[in-house]
Amino acid sequence: MDTYNIGSIFRLADAVAAEKVYLCGATETPPNTRIKKASINTWAWVDWEYVSTAKEAIEKCQTRLAGEAGAKCQIVAVEQDEKSIPFQTAKYTFPIAIVVGNETNGISKDILKQVDTIVELPMFGINTSLNVMVSTGIILYDILRQIHP
Repeated sequence: MDTYNIGSIFRLADAVAAEKVYLCGATETPPNTRIKKASINTWAWVDWEYVSTAKEAIEKCQTRLAGEAGAKCQIVAVEQDEKSIPFQTAKYTFPIAIVVGNETNGISKDILKQVDTIVELPMFGINTSLNVMVSTGIILYDILRQIHP
């Protein structure tokens, strides 16, 4: 994922009081000057961890939340897929984890098979996708809208 997107996701995580950000795969991690700049230093106080795969990140979410709260974590992928539903029709429940992919390859089919729900944003123009940070922001605020109307 692009370092500026990573930094922006830290800003989003801070804005919505997310508990943790998992970075995985071939991605830069803090401290990185571009992440620092884009995040406006939010990476320094938002809890984060690097794990090698998205599968490992999902397992950590499920294990941590099951151990702490005894609850199943809803895993939601943000991706265009034949099984995706419009984000506005999804029913979000806490605890929840959002999986986003990188700009080039998105989320792998293997990971999409592991998630509870796949949501996508409708695209009405010629372009077929939005920036990952923009998509993440829209989804996070829709989740907040549903949970805290």
